[in-house]
Amino acid sequence: MSILMELQADAAAKAIREGKRLDGRKFDEYRKISVETDISKNADGSCRVKIGETEVVCGTKCLPVEPYPDTPNEGSISVGLEMLPIASPEFETGPPQPRSIEMARVVDRGIRESHALDFSKLSIKDGEKVWSIFIDLYTINDSGNFFDACSLAALKALSETRLPKLDDKFQLVKGEYGKKLELARLPLEITFYKVADKIILDPTVAEEEASNARFTVAVTDDEYLSAFQKGGAGSFSAAEIHQCIETALKKTKEMRKIAFK
Repeated sequence: MSILMELQADAAAKAIREGKRLDGRKFDEYRKISVETDISKNADGSCRVKIGETEVVCGTKCLPVEPYPDTPNEGSISVGLEMLPIASPEFETGPPQPRSIEMARVVDRGIRESHALDFSKLSIKDGEKVWSIFIDLYTINDSGNFFDACSLAALKALSETRLPKLDDKFQLVKGEYGKKLELARLPLEITFYKVADKIILDPTVAEEEASNARFTVAVTDDEYLSAFQKGGAGSFSAAEIHQCIETALKKTKEMRKIAFK
């Protein structure tokens, strides 16, 4: 951490300790959320998500592949995340960083374990060909809270995805698509950060640096809890976790009204 960031984190922690935030928001208040779809002509589904100045883009690609031997009649999804250096001087080119690997897995698990997709419906010909859906996330600007931005971007891009048409040899027919994917649920993630023994939502970069614990909850529109993820050296009490879940149920409803209206 740079000296400047350390000073900013100290200032953020001091403000939160005093019951306020440097940008004037309440502890459970998000910055402005905006969602733009169809940003890529080459993706099968795409979107751009902004939470404040944090920006993420996501694109999906559907490819016909051979099924896994243990699930011959089911398709699959794969989530990848690249934390591009253009987003932050802290990000580097090269192999995926531990943070990006963790984030991609959390996003993947939130979608997969919610049963938002019926993988059996992604079978093209049982035992021979199924759809594999690649969900690729790219960070554009880091202003804090990539976990929630990536979750929203992945789900929105997936909801906009159309399956390409295939010829009789299971080859893609360029420029031709069928119907959109059917999503049975809309799982979204809300991430809580503990700073100076206070719990906040939608942290800035300085607030993230000042935190010592993180807790992510994935919730569907029918209030099914599909994933949890704990990070950081600090801890959450049972009462705090219960309150986080209650807050996540409320906040994901608000987020869906913005993104899926």
